Amino acid sequence: MINIHRFTFNPFQENTYLLTNEKKQCFIIDPGMYGAEETASFINYIEKEHLQPLAVINTHAHIDHIFGLNAVIEQFNIPFGLHEKDLPVLENAATAAMMFGFEMPQNPPQPDFTISENEPIKMGSDEIEVRFTPGHSPGSVIFYYAAGGFAIGGDVLFAGSVGRTDLPGGSFPLLHESITTQLFTLPGNTVIYPGHGPSTTIKEEKESNPFLQ
Repeated sequence: MINIHRFTFNPFQENTYLLTNEKKQCFIIDPGMYGAEETASFINYIEKEHLQPLAVINTHAHIDHIFGLNAVIEQFNIPFGLHEKDLPVLENAATAAMMFGFEMPQNPPQPDFTISENEPIKMGSDEIEVRFTPGHSPGSVIFYYAAGGFAIGGDVLFAGSVGRTDLPGGSFPLLHESITTQLFTLPGNTVIYPGHGPSTTIKEEKESNPFLQ
């Protein structure tokens, strides 16, 4: 069984996640640590818990979700996966950071493997389904763990809101379609862990999200 752990980092209050199993293996999702203090606290947690990181897997590549990418790759010598359609977002990260008033001392690395909606991600005997959910960014994905009844949704769907679509590659009609076809088809009690803010459920967002009525 996979467990989920949430950490909130950087001025954007981005949610970084760890998925762990009983063997102490883990996936790092959307490492958003900004600065030495946040980076040290995250790495110290992993080492204190004796976790074994297997890879970094990102829902998308906006800067607030990759600030800590280089640090965890270098610290744990692990591969990095991203959907191929978000490569332009990744490659524009340094420019985007400057536009928002942030510094990225190193350019983010190229992915070591491609995350695809046609291939589940495996952690031991567990499988995590990948669903393709463009609209916030061209290559956004969600990670759905049916056995645990939860999904990590990146910046697609929030509690009472949806991801912004005014950044390069964004599209509200596409985002709306992604939510209705890829998220709202999940069981109503599925817990959504978003890239910002508190968790919510599919049922709650179907009934009350003002952007989706």
